[in-house]
Amino acid sequence: MKVADAQANWDPLPGWLNTASYGLPPRPAWDALQAVLADWRVGRMSWERWDDATQRARESFARLVGVDSEDVAVGAQVSQLLAPVAAAVPDGARVVIPEVEFTSNLFPWLVHTDRGVRVDTVPAAQLTDAIRPGTDVVAFSLVQSATGEVAPYRTVVEAARAVGAMVVVDATQACGWLPFDAALADVVVAGAYKWMMSPRGTAFAYVSPAVRDRVRPLAAGWYAGEDVHSSYYGPPLRLAKTARRLDVSPAWFNWVGTAPALELIEEVGVGAIQTHNVALANRFLAGLRQRPGDSAIVTVDVPGAEERLSAAGVRAAVRAGRVRASFHVYSTEHDVDMALDALVG
Repeated sequence: MKVADAQANWDPLPGWLNTASYGLPPRPAWDALQAVLADWRVGRMSWERWDDATQRARESFARLVGVDSEDVAVGAQVSQLLAPVAAAVPDGARVVIPEVEFTSNLFPWLVHTDRGVRVDTVPAAQLTDAIRPGTDVVAFSLVQSATGEVAPYRTVVEAARAVGAMVVVDATQACGWLPFDAALADVVVAGAYKWMMSPRGTAFAYVSPAVRDRVRPLAAGWYAGEDVHSSYYGPPLRLAKTARRLDVSPAWFNWVGTAPALELIEEVGVGAIQTHNVALANRFLAGLRQRPGDSAIVTVDVPGAEERLSAAGVRAAVRAGRVRASFHVYSTEHDVDMALDALVG
């Protein structure tokens, strides 16, 4: 499906340039969510029908990032999925993280400083240089939330592998528009409510088998069981052998809205979405006489930009003192030109 054809699945008000805060649901996801809410209201069916969407979403995410679905855990948010991974690093471990990292991939490590875990934050541009012998974990966002900067993924991974460090990637601001191979890393986490355009409260984690064997499933419950339907009551512990052992019991309705959104991304193609998004971002940058970039997220420092955009009906965000604009599959040239008219017109 071409991007131009796919856009018929959305009805955004003009001027939405804030997908980096939250994405807009495509019509199949919205309709599925309304239908399940109607069923819930009257008790039309059992929960198992709703839960089917969780596995559909897991499999779709796995295809999007190029891994086996058995290596994907589902949860509610990035920090929750990272918590057991961070808890598994040894006392005294050294963790290297960019200093502008969103705290969902920072606080899970910092809470372990009381047992000697050392968290070194460095400028993003110096991340690779900071990876040296004695580094145990390299954690970073594939695309930075504050700036839109795209990390040199393969270069960072190569540097980490050279010293035997674990690679942990937050792909929340990337997955859905930026093609990448999750299997290069050890752990990849992603919240689905931004570029995957899903209800807030669904998230994924690719956990390589080698790491999974070292991680204690601290939030294990019935849904982490080898057979969830025989894991309701009583011992013994009987966890899934796959990454499902790290699952938390899903918020059913959110997953009902997530599965169709991911399936539509697959149908359009992440590569085609990337081309569309970056072209719009560079149109925006060109209008401000700035150099083109490689990201769907751009930040600009224009005096009074927040107020001027708001007055024109353009919805963007302010991060780290700069206006952040983000462009996705439903964004158009008209949206870009609205913002440019407000800033330079």
